[in-house]
Amino acid sequence: MPKNLTGVFCALGAWLMFSLNDIGIKYLAADYALHQIVLIRALTGMAFTLAVFVPLEGGINVLKTKRPVMHLVRGFCVVCANLAFFTGLATISLPEASAIFFIAPLIITALSAIFLHEPVGPRRWFAVLVGFVGVLVMLRPGSEAFRLAALLPLFAAAAYATLQILTRSMGMTEKASTMSFYIQLVFVVVCAVSGLLVGDGQYAPGNNPSLDFLLREWKWPAQRDLFIMIGLGLASGIGGYLISQAYRMSEATVIAPFEYLALLLAIFWGITLFGEWPDLWAWIGISLILFSGLYVFWREVVLDRKFVIKHPMPRNR
Repeated sequence: MPKNLTGVFCALGAWLMFSLNDIGIKYLAADYALHQIVLIRALTGMAFTLAVFVPLEGGINVLKTKRPVMHLVRGFCVVCANLAFFTGLATISLPEASAIFFIAPLIITALSAIFLHEPVGPRRWFAVLVGFVGVLVMLRPGSEAFRLAALLPLFAAAAYATLQILTRSMGMTEKASTMSFYIQLVFVVVCAVSGLLVGDGQYAPGNNPSLDFLLREWKWPAQRDLFIMIGLGLASGIGGYLISQAYRMSEATVIAPFEYLALLLAIFWGITLFGEWPDLWAWIGISLILFSGLYVFWREVVLDRKFVIKHPMPRNR
């Protein structure tokens, strides 16, 4: 089988795993606290990284780093993004949350111009503007359809964009397993501390799905739900491995557009599993975000922007 085709199948498998992760957390959102779910997922993901990725990349020595503070800051960005995205997912639909999150590449383009002084031409600035118009169309501020929870995926996208800017500033000297391990470590610490502070459920309001998901009392999960939480960690780890393989085996320009399959999968799962049909305005917003993101990536390819081509989308959710 040609390497590019193998890479495409790896990318498809990766985004299937990532989408299953989103489905699982949304499914559990009504019964468990987010920090508890993510803690079990992170512990599973850390074990998977230590058992699979670390040996593949040279053994335990790959966990040594000269930039521990930067790894912790990156991990904090991922934690903030996860908590924001999934907290919003308890209130708004999976298609809408995923579409708003996909504004991240456009935020990266804007931040790279501001903080890294990378040149961004008028056509890409226009695409960024179109993408944000798409977000406004979906949010519909000032109308009865507007919900504050819809701002959470936007915050998640900004946090992921910050993560990518930090990754660019670090260069490519760190192994994927090293970065993955420290991200999971931050997840474990933050979620464990959150459990100690708010795990008794006393701060849960009881009438707000997003805040309840964040502040609900921790409880021992039913056996089936525990297996789902462990499965989330495995899905996340396998997805990370498959997407790394996809970019290793194939040309990035072939693989990167398939990352937007995640948005299409979110729409599919939202409709089929949760009955979440996007309305006309949501479809318009989704289309604007999708095509503006693809256009920005195409311009990066035309301009031969090596780093962006190889890392077009954050992949740590």
